[in-house]
Amino acid sequence: MLVNVSLGTKIMSTKLTVNGQMTTVDASPDTPLLWVLRDVLNLHGTKFGCGIGQCGACTVHVNGQPQRSCATPISAAADAHITTIEGLSPNALHPLQQAWIEIDVPQCGYCQAGQIMSAAALLAAHPKPTDAQIDAAMDGNLCRCGTYVRVREAIHKAADMSAVKGVA
Repeated sequence: MLVNVSLGTKIMSTKLTVNGQMTTVDASPDTPLLWVLRDVLNLHGTKFGCGIGQCGACTVHVNGQPQRSCATPISAAADAHITTIEGLSPNALHPLQQAWIEIDVPQCGYCQAGQIMSAAALLAAHPKPTDAQIDAAMDGNLCRCGTYVRVREAIHKAADMSAVKGVA
């Protein structure tokens, strides 16, 4: 796929793999990854929150690590493997997604994609996280509805589900 995005500056071709699919995007090197994902690749699950990488709503995985896509220029994502909320599970049955539903985590839901992506990185690194590990990993993800207790509960539930299913 070749796409052209012009923001009035020089354009470069950037190759990346998004949710397992290789793509090339023509964009200014300083275009935030968030806008390439949303406006060019039509992956709208990743949300714009603050625009300065402080709220976590835009969290995606870049080479397996959680990263704020609003503060990541596309040039920094060149040749990277990027996973968005749409790519976490092809059928939305990742243990975190199931736990989020069972625990009824979201209220407004706006921050939830970023919350889940941060939690997925946590579980990949620590399959049975402690409350302290959860708090540290989720510290940069803000929830204006204050569902932090349910987020922690859902992460523990997903960890238990993953252990049973053998999923990381």
